Amino acid sequence: MNDPISRRSVLTRAVPALALAGALASVPLVALADSAAQPPAAGPLAAGFKDGVYVLPPLPYAYDALEPSIDAETMHLHHDKHHQAYVDGLNKTIKALAETAVDATPALLSGLEEDLSFNASGHLLHTLFWSIMAPASSGGGGEPAGPLADAITKDFGSVEAFRTRFSKVAAGVKGSGWAVLAYEPVGDRLLVTQVKQHDLQMVAGATPLLPLDVWEHAYYLKYHNVRADYVKAWWNVVNWPAVASALAAARGH
Repeated sequence: MNDPISRRSVLTRAVPALALAGALASVPLVALADSAAQPPAAGPLAAGFKDGVYVLPPLPYAYDALEPSIDAETMHLHHDKHHQAYVDGLNKTIKALAETAVDATPALLSGLEEDLSFNASGHLLHTLFWSIMAPASSGGGGEPAGPLADAITKDFGSVEAFRTRFSKVAAGVKGSGWAVLAYEPVGDRLLVTQVKQHDLQMVAGATPLLPLDVWEHAYYLKYHNVRADYVKAWWNVVNWPAVASALAAARGH
């Protein structure tokens, strides 16, 4: 007898912070995760799931569009190889869980759950990551404005203070991981958190708005081991209007 596991249930377990948030950048997680749900609302995550399986979404710009901040070769490898591997791993793990018998050993289930969390978080974070970057010709770089700038100033003192804090958090990630600006709804505030590998070790209920990938595959071809230079250059391609839209969606307006 097999244990019936829906995409909704596995992602709720694997990515609890996203499940509690209820939405990520204007796309309901349950709609994205459940193949029986209605088509999800438009948003950056919508392209990551199609016809009952998770898929690699196309980049919203050309591979060389973020140069010189991020080179075309890195974008090819990062998107086409690394992100694709998380998508493949996620679909494989969900299939394995669905086929796992009720009397499976705790060790087997623990290993599958770890694979699920790693690959699901990797897929979702990367899908969001591509969407919050843009070439200068399409609005990348510059400064945040409107309610986003107001929220940043309220919670960090100034945009420059936030940028400094975020850059230090990103540079200080031990090993592989992410720096993430997230929205915490209970206090209606912004937080900067670190993510180890792809597992969303962040405040429960918080919605990621601005993730920065600091795995070596995101920058090593161009910046080698100088992560701080990559972080500094990355600010030139941040798509602040996309981040502002994500904040508005997380706030429900």
